[in-house]
Amino acid sequence: MAAALSLAARNLGQVWPNPAVGCVIVDKAGHVVGRGWTQPGGRPHAETEALKMAGERGRGGTAYVTLEPCAHHGKTPPCAEALVAAGIARCVTALEDPDLRVSGRGLAALKQAGIAVETGVLAEGARELNVGFLTRVTTGRPFVVLKLATSLDGRIATRAGESRWITGEEARAFGHRLRATHDAIAVGSGTVLADDPELTCRLKGLEHRSPVRLVFDRRGRVPASAKVMTEAPPTWVVGAGPTDASKKAAQHIEIAANQDADRWLPAVFQELGKAGLTRVLVEGGATLATALLSAGLVDRLYWFRAPIVIGGDGLPGIAPLAVDRLAGSVGLRCVGRRTLGNDVLELYGRAA
Repeated sequence: MAAALSLAARNLGQVWPNPAVGCVIVDKAGHVVGRGWTQPGGRPHAETEALKMAGERGRGGTAYVTLEPCAHHGKTPPCAEALVAAGIARCVTALEDPDLRVSGRGLAALKQAGIAVETGVLAEGARELNVGFLTRVTTGRPFVVLKLATSLDGRIATRAGESRWITGEEARAFGHRLRATHDAIAVGSGTVLADDPELTCRLKGLEHRSPVRLVFDRRGRVPASAKVMTEAPPTWVVGAGPTDASKKAAQHIEIAANQDADRWLPAVFQELGKAGLTRVLVEGGATLATALLSAGLVDRLYWFRAPIVIGGDGLPGIAPLAVDRLAGSVGLRCVGRRTLGNDVLELYGRAA
């Protein structure tokens, strides 16, 4: 199962709206004869890829699958049926699929065909791997990851606006790896106007893993000449419209802007979930980051801290939250910490 989880992670960020699944087929003698993982775009599925490799050698063997095999007819036939037809004798899964089209039906179909079924093996690892898919299925919105890169005193730029580069090369490379494993990367219009970013993955060999780019442009300020509007990969504009920029976008998601951010943003992310996104990485700026924290939409926070102090006149990474009492502050839970060159990365999840 550990090998299947490793395979599943290979195309993480490339398979939405489907989950990233891995499958390992072992023959009756205990030899691995088939391996598969969900392909870009969400198909072919992991099970069919592994069964194709295994061929007749998989008959009577065991399939290790990171998520319950699908049981519904979509753009491809059910994987549960494929496992039965291939003569698999035993199926070990990590998680049941909460998707109502599956939700136990895949395992029931296997059992009905006489296949021995075991579930819950390395379930926590499988849950972490597909936290985006699971969040979308259970809440209707994608899993939201906020990334901040600041000085020790929480500044993202000097008072003159200089920000390149606060963190070092290793931290920036880690940030690009995050981009490669998310379905979309989001910024606010202020970041586009201030930095004109490309929002691509620029790690050698992973350039093709650049995610969809989301621009939150509630007031219609982004020009059509911005780099995110003129270069690949696809860009979605969220907010006011139509504008010159939104007309050029691969997709325009328009949500009525005459409401406060605490109501507007949840509606936006529900629409992003309907569009199929499961994992969204938010990189800036301070206004968007603060609004997401205030709305309770941040599921995970990657905070990169550089060993420098900029001072109170620098640009803060978090805008005012109007917190009068500590009880009204945004609570988080530290779940990890590591060093990247001279920088420190702190990982936070929702408060327990």
